[in-house]
Amino acid sequence: MDRGKQREIASKGGKAAHQKGTAHEWTSEEAREAGRKGGMASHRRKQEQTPAAETHEDQAVASGNIEQMMGTDNLP
Repeated sequence: MDRGKQREIASKGGKAAHQKGTAHEWTSEEAREAGRKGGMASHRRKQEQTPAAETHEDQAVASGNIEQMMGTDNLP
């Protein structure tokens, strides 16, 4: 089913529920909690998409350590 058709059906269901008086009305506290949960889920997905471990070279670039980048940080 395409998105437009699905949206149309959902809209009709929502309108019917409001007319019948059985539709859910969000309190500000419920809305706040739902927004918080959505934000946490979004943040978690973003963290899962980034690589977990940095390489030695990545750490050197991030810190700006030229010797470490060149591999000469362990020379006498």
